[in-house]
Amino acid sequence: MAKPDLMDFDKALELFEPVLGFEVHVELSTATKMFSDAPNPAAPGGFGAGPNTQITPLCLGLPGSLPVVNEKAIEYSISLGLALGCQIAPSSRFARKNYFYPDLAKNYQISQYDEPIAFEGSVEVELEDGTLVTVPIERAHMEEDAGKLTHVGGSTGRIQGAEYSLVDYNRAGVPLVEIVTKPIYGTEHRAPEVAKAYVSTIRDIVRALGISEARMERGNLRCDANVSLRPRGETKLGTRTETKNVNSFRAVERAVRYEIQRQAAILAAGGTITQETRHWHEDTGTTSPGRPKSDADDYRYFPEPDLLPIEPSPELIEQLRAALPEAPAVRRRRLQEAWGFTDLEFRDVKNAGLLVEIEDTVAAGAAPAQARKWWTGEIARIANLREAEPASLVSPLDVSELIALVESGDLTDRLARQVLEGVIEGEGRPSQVVEARGLKVVSDDGALIAAIDEALAAQPDVLEKIRDGKVQAAGAVIGAVMKAMKGSADAARVRELVLERATQG
Repeated sequence: MAKPDLMDFDKALELFEPVLGFEVHVELSTATKMFSDAPNPAAPGGFGAGPNTQITPLCLGLPGSLPVVNEKAIEYSISLGLALGCQIAPSSRFARKNYFYPDLAKNYQISQYDEPIAFEGSVEVELEDGTLVTVPIERAHMEEDAGKLTHVGGSTGRIQGAEYSLVDYNRAGVPLVEIVTKPIYGTEHRAPEVAKAYVSTIRDIVRALGISEARMERGNLRCDANVSLRPRGETKLGTRTETKNVNSFRAVERAVRYEIQRQAAILAAGGTITQETRHWHEDTGTTSPGRPKSDADDYRYFPEPDLLPIEPSPELIEQLRAALPEAPAVRRRRLQEAWGFTDLEFRDVKNAGLLVEIEDTVAAGAAPAQARKWWTGEIARIANLREAEPASLVSPLDVSELIALVESGDLTDRLARQVLEGVIEGEGRPSQVVEARGLKVVSDDGALIAAIDEALAAQPDVLEKIRDGKVQAAGAVIGAVMKAMKGSADAARVRELVLERATQG
């Protein structure tokens, strides 16, 4: 399919005003699913189980199986609503959302429709330069996730061209909160940046609450990005598209920018925008049509007859309100002061989306400066090469252990990078990789002296220069020794020994 024409981004913003909206789905990390006692794959340690092993008769929609609400999921949902500045409904209820779900066996989704548990809130997001943008929240409602389809035999992994599809019901019934914004106006040329910052802020909030691991690469946090354009001076909203299940901050930013450019080109040429869902393609940086976007009436919502309304007590709501953690902006200011980072250093951490990882690494015992160095340096570099999220490659606990090995002198930075590589490749914890690969720093002076003497003997002219007071000449010997020891020597100790041996006799 030919790539659509795109309008220059700045030109598009001259002609049209972008209006954004987001639907962010947060998988809650309760021990069990939303309406059954099946293990929750979104719980800590629950990811990666074999297909169709985390299921009950309810997950399969078998006759006679009835839903029972997960109390902890209700509490998590209320906490999230409060953190978003929402009002909590004294009474809310579930509904059946009907349309063909190949990965929900009962063929409807239990969700909330006109009576959500939380509504009318707002969240403040901070852009890269410190600008604050208020995003209005329409509602946060509870529902269950669908299962997962794997399309086999095609070249793209999508249903088009596949020979057959496999259904894994493990995810069916995972508790979700869907956060729906109101239309977001006034973002202008910063619309893509606002999109990225908003999703990042939601991740920070749910992680701080401890209600979700919020791993986008695992689908714990998914964003549907709505974009519409209206000509400058118009008040009527344009037709929106909804780019579904975008699964990284970078992808959200790119998808919003792409849709602005694509829609602007169509409208400027006299065309019309189709109200539809669209798929994001990370490899090409494009979106493609999905299905025509349904309105609420098309889903034939009706109250779920097997579940009573949810009526949290005022005491419970106030108890959960009192337990709320710091707001993200307040927390960031506190951490910057505690870590002693400059504004530039801290902005780099925040913009890289690594605040949580560094905080967890420091909590595990690492010095803040070292945690920042490794996460924003080598780990981020590898993640960029692999087009992955840094947190998906290595854990804060492993990074803290790696830093401790360097601080103790057991590893040089060079060796530590090799150990990190082994951890990322699944070879075990840092100490296990050190042992298996034999990467520990050689601290035996006897072995170092033998390598030094050999290097000095091979470079008699260097030896004479050192004895004549040209200490900088020692670098050639040090390099030869480090090469012979395959980087497993402490360069500072080698230098001491080189100068000591050169001046003897």
